Amino acid sequence: MEAELRDRLIVGLDVPTVAEAEKIVRDLDGVASFYKIGYQLAFAGGLDFARELASGETKVFLDMKLLDIDNTVAKGVENIVKMGVTMLTLHAYPKAMRAAVEAARGSGLCLLAVTVLTSMDEQDMIDAGYEYDPHTLVLRRAEQALGAGMGGIVCSAGEAAAVRKIVGPELAVVTPGIRPLGGDPGDQKRVMTPADAIRAGASHLVVARPIVGAVDRAAAARAILAQMKDAVGVR
Repeated sequence: MEAELRDRLIVGLDVPTVAEAEKIVRDLDGVASFYKIGYQLAFAGGLDFARELASGETKVFLDMKLLDIDNTVAKGVENIVKMGVTMLTLHAYPKAMRAAVEAARGSGLCLLAVTVLTSMDEQDMIDAGYEYDPHTLVLRRAEQALGAGMGGIVCSAGEAAAVRKIVGPELAVVTPGIRPLGGDPGDQKRVMTPADAIRAGASHLVVARPIVGAVDRAAAARAILAQMKDAVGVR
């Protein structure tokens, strides 16, 4: 149970240097086993750090949100497969997803479709020129991701239950915007507690600031794992 829960908690290494990321990983030794590396760290040596982590027992979620012409996406995915990371994000555009799935075929890389960023609400969608509200677009993109053969979906925990009904029990449903009880939502607009996210159908929770910014990171991670365990129960 404990190992399974650790594999479902993804700690966001949203820090500016590899040295800081290494310190976080040391602080969480024996508590966390899965880390997210996004733009901020990737462009400061984080891709080499991702390879280093992935070469051991640590899982890496590479949050690159790829989107480009089909061939460019495919060639990028082919090289990312060689890095040994566990998960990779793409924006949920059908052609890009199909190209990525073909490029990753036969590997262990789980491709995740980013539906709507958790920092966006309905007004943000209108401002960006979308005809759909966030919830409707999330569900539409989940259907497209399933059809493209993707390995999972990234969505807010508030949409996890509806997405789970679309994609079934096997696909990953990864939810950022997780805040422990009483936590500051920061710049996230669609947030949920760890326990509620698990109950809603999330397979993995992405947590950054509540852990990375804590005085005692290991204690903060354990508290979140405890909330997850309460929701999982004896399953």
